[in-house]
Amino acid sequence: QVQLVESGGGLVQAGGSLRLACAASGRTFNTYVMGWFRQAPGKEREFVAAIGRIGTSTLYADSVKGRFTISGDNAKNTVYLQMNNLKPEDTALYYCAARLILEIATTQRDYDYWGQGTQVTVSS
Repeated sequence: QVQLVESGGGLVQAGGSLRLACAASGRTFNTYVMGWFRQAPGKEREFVAAIGRIGTSTLYADSVKGRFTISGDNAKNTVYLQMNNLKPEDTALYYCAARLILEIATTQRDYDYWGQGTQVTVSS
């Protein structure tokens, strides 16, 4: 079992920044892929970013490329999502997810464990 707890969401003005954190427990952190997804009201959950084993590779959705950065701290069993130049369309519930197969994936069904989510609201 893997437990994931997100934090760092909040309300920010357009152009501002937030850093989300996802603390993992229950299994060696660097044995799986970590991903961030988001879901806006009335929309499907979508892939945002993922990081491979020990941070050796990363992948981003086109909509956040150049603005968001995913990183991991193995000592703290935590993965981060630094979000800069936020836009109102980034408003969503952000979820952390863990995948036990060591290959980055971008679809929900490829992830095995999920956190409860943290709300990000960007005002215009």
